[in-house]
Amino acid sequence: MSAANQQGGGGVDRADQQGGGGVDRANQQGGGGVARANQQGGGGVAGLARPYEEFLSWLTVERGRSARTIDAYRSDLEDWERWLVALQLDALEGTPELLDRYVDALRERGSSPATIARRVSTLRGLYRFLEDDGWIAVDPASELAGPPAPTRFPKALSEEEVLRLLEAPAGDGPVARRDRALFEVLYGTGARISEVVGLALADVSDEVQLVRVTGKGSKERLVPLGRPARQALDAWLSESGRAAFIPKRWARRGDAEAVFLNQRGGRLTRQGAWAILRGHADHVGLGKRVSPHVLRHSCATHLLAHGADIRVVQEVLGHASVTTTQLYTKLSAEHLRDAYTRAHPRAG
Repeated sequence: MSAANQQGGGGVDRADQQGGGGVDRANQQGGGGVARANQQGGGGVAGLARPYEEFLSWLTVERGRSARTIDAYRSDLEDWERWLVALQLDALEGTPELLDRYVDALRERGSSPATIARRVSTLRGLYRFLEDDGWIAVDPASELAGPPAPTRFPKALSEEEVLRLLEAPAGDGPVARRDRALFEVLYGTGARISEVVGLALADVSDEVQLVRVTGKGSKERLVPLGRPARQALDAWLSESGRAAFIPKRWARRGDAEAVFLNQRGGRLTRQGAWAILRGHADHVGLGKRVSPHVLRHSCATHLLAHGADIRVVQEVLGHASVTTTQLYTKLSAEHLRDAYTRAHPRAG
């Protein structure tokens, strides 16, 4: 039975106008659940069926989602497809009842509330796309409910701990200059590690204390660069810094314009930057406190603690919604209460 027939007669006319009902369309593409299970010897999934790939392509091209985000969507869709194939079904045969059963199955597996909430969000997006694109007549996930994702408050370092980390790179060689500049820019701008390693020389102006950061969805923003960060960056970009890492021949297009290089002359990767950060954090006794976003979280928390307007912090961090930035206000309030309790003679 086609998804259109399950969801009402109107879907049949629409599917027929588009060249075939949901199941017929999937079978023409080699993607029907039963056929896939039989071809693979019973339940395995080799790649995703075309409806899923069309959804991922739309997210990439139309919505500008990053490769890491697409990988997360793909993982969620692969799990959903495996579950459907075990029932000899495909994506176009999804129903509200099946979706609810899948969420129950996730709970029985012991999946965390955050994982379940993310997969529910992925399936809502998938079926909304399939309806809009004419694959199905009715969106079966429109009322799909999952657990609320737990609120995870950022774990910020204290100002003293940040200073220890910023001062961790010792010496005046090119490696120390790069590491100092990397840490100062991360903390000074509040940018994500991926945004900082993606900086090009043209993004850093000598004339103004601003840096152009390209964030999620390829959105650009201008972020102020404080004096310590500017000085550290200038020291790295001098002849005694970055120039020492320039190879005789650039291995990849774009490396020549990268602000941060590894010692082989290639653009510093996100993983490489994280390893540098963690190495210095371990050296100063902060290894367990440091995460990839720790300097970003610390920047936001310290800005708010010193009276910065929340809209300014939102702009600096590149948050699409001020609701995300508001997480830091609660964190700052908790820090304020703790400090008051420790310091005020009549706080108890």
